[in-house]
Amino acid sequence: MASESGHGPVSSGDYIQHHLQNLQLCRADGEWVWNQCAGNFWAVNVDSMVISIVLGLVFILLFRSVAKKSTKGTPGKMQAAVEIIVDFVDSNVRDTFHGKSKLIAPLALTIFVWVFMMNLMDLLPVDWLPFTAAAVGVPYLKVVPTADVNVTFAMSLSVFILIVAYTIKSKGVGGFVAELTLHPIAPPTKGLGIIAAPLIITFNLLLETVSLLAKPLSLSLRLFGNMFAGELIFILIALVGWYQLPLHFGWAVFHVLIVTLQAFIFMMLTIVYLSLASAEH
Repeated sequence: MASESGHGPVSSGDYIQHHLQNLQLCRADGEWVWNQCAGNFWAVNVDSMVISIVLGLVFILLFRSVAKKSTKGTPGKMQAAVEIIVDFVDSNVRDTFHGKSKLIAPLALTIFVWVFMMNLMDLLPVDWLPFTAAAVGVPYLKVVPTADVNVTFAMSLSVFILIVAYTIKSKGVGGFVAELTLHPIAPPTKGLGIIAAPLIITFNLLLETVSLLAKPLSLSLRLFGNMFAGELIFILIALVGWYQLPLHFGWAVFHVLIVTLQAFIFMMLTIVYLSLASAEH
């Protein structure tokens, strides 16, 4: 197997490792360096950031263009497709979110379309963009942003901040603290049982804190795990050489379902979590 840089054959292990390596930038010894960031917590995965931002801009410009050119008559194909997506997201928000907020529907639409577009990069043949990047001097290029746990965790962390903000907005700081300390076991407020109240409150706090922190972790790791596994399978199929085409096509057809489903799950869980944050027990 020839390397993408044209410097001779590489082993299967090297090929897989190369495709799973991000283009990284970090500071070392006071200088910015590329791809020498092993163990550096502040390393930036440049390819994941650039591709995700570009796809986000494509989403904004595309939907803005369709909105500006929309007509009340017979819609074009693009307008019809966008209207289907918007109606689909809007119906799910109405059915799931029981509070009142003008943010939730746009947020759900952004999450669904943006995550879907990032996931969709997994359907490109694994060598196309990395080979093109290598030809212009970029040694590494990981093209699926959602196969980078930093991207998925950053998105889920944003959702987590919204969960806390909506809880405090709906119930106040006291209500937020009460949710963490007075549930699921209500501490006794009178009698001898009041002696055990501090222990019960501590137990509730530990339990509810774990439950609260599990939300961003489950969001990020579920999306990352599915997309990383899908990307790895595409890389393994590419090792077959020219005979990969039937296998690639078959897995791509199946993977379309995973790409769409993972975007839908991320959106729905976000709506559910924000609905719970706004709901009164």
